Amino acid sequence: MNRLEGKSALITGSARGIGRAFAQAYIGEGATVAIADIDLDRAEATARELGPAAFAVEMDVTSQASINAAVATTVARAGGIDILVNNAALFDMAPIVEITRESYERLFSINVSGTLFTLQAVARQMIAQGRGGKIINMASQAGRRGEALVAIYCATKAAVISLTQSAGLDLIKHGINVNAIAPGVVDGEHWDGVDALFARYENRPLGDKKRLVGAEVPFGRMGTAEDLTGMAIFLASAESNYVVSQTYNVDGGNWMS
Repeated sequence: MNRLEGKSALITGSARGIGRAFAQAYIGEGATVAIADIDLDRAEATARELGPAAFAVEMDVTSQASINAAVATTVARAGGIDILVNNAALFDMAPIVEITRESYERLFSINVSGTLFTLQAVARQMIAQGRGGKIINMASQAGRRGEALVAIYCATKAAVISLTQSAGLDLIKHGINVNAIAPGVVDGEHWDGVDALFARYENRPLGDKKRLVGAEVPFGRMGTAEDLTGMAIFLASAESNYVVSQTYNVDGGNWMS
């Protein structure tokens, strides 16, 4: 199927992991994709691997100048932006009494401010284009609840869910659908880092937390980036035109809402 034929997408943090999987899936559906990442070398390598429908864009979501430049470059290269995936994010954890202001400000700067101001810049472009668009924010099951060691990350993802609701209600009058995906535990490079932090704070051997959380998923295993691509395609396509301000759990049954 070519559900995204002729569409152009900007995906933040897409040089690897979930963002890369989304880029590959979108290209398979006919889209042109900007691989936007703070690591330009890795973004360029990913774009080469994905083929001529992909191109690399340097983007730091904590810098408004970088956001604006990435949007402008994408428009120049692809003729506009029809789809945005706000995927760039950072994880950290600590007990409440050990949380640092630096960690707090860094996570909110990337996960919340980065999401909001990238969404804003792309929404302005979509409004100017006059053909609507699709904006997909990456939330998390962590945004649905608190976790003793993960207070700041949970708070950032709860904020992403709230921003999705408000932005969706405001932008649908322009034909722009804003929705979100809330993954559960997704195997890969990101979770290797999460596991190492749990090993430190819960005095576990490396790999133990990853094994435990995988076993606790009702589906029977941790997710993969590819498990999320079906929802990402749906929310980017015309099939979701009547879907507004929703956050979809794609987590193997971990959370029900």
